[in-house]
Amino acid sequence: MRRAVCPGSFDPIHNGHLEVIARAAGLFDEVIVAVSTNYAKKYMFSLGDRLDMARETLASLKGIVVEPVGDGLLAEYCRQRGVSAIVKGLRSSSDFDYELPMATMNRQLSGVETVFLPAEAHYLHLSSTLIKEVAGLGGSVSDYVPRSVHKRLLAGGSAPDQPARG
Repeated sequence: MRRAVCPGSFDPIHNGHLEVIARAAGLFDEVIVAVSTNYAKKYMFSLGDRLDMARETLASLKGIVVEPVGDGLLAEYCRQRGVSAIVKGLRSSSDFDYELPMATMNRQLSGVETVFLPAEAHYLHLSSTLIKEVAGLGGSVSDYVPRSVHKRLLAGGSAPDQPARG
């Protein structure tokens, strides 16, 4: 079985993420959407809500598993889960410049390869940070996020200390 991982914090998951995940599902037998937590970041949504949004949104796609990464290195997570590739979407050359050193380190640590998929042109401007900023200032982001995410954005997110469900 060819297994890949699409890692990210997904705070929140948006249509640019979904497009890359769907394309990865066409390339691999199983794609793990690995939801991570960086404790240095401040999140709008709890880990549990981020997992729920990803599961709700991706439920109709075959071969997709959503789970938390947990603590530790992504390379070690990949080794434990039998993952042969990390799939990352690229919006610009700055994404590539950021991702390349990590891809090299992950390959050296565990042998896992990184596959870069260029984003579709109509999603090049999307980031979770921009989605949250526009929504927080009253702008419409309904064209850029799934319905379940949009509802949660309108509700203002979840308490950061909410226990994870997953």
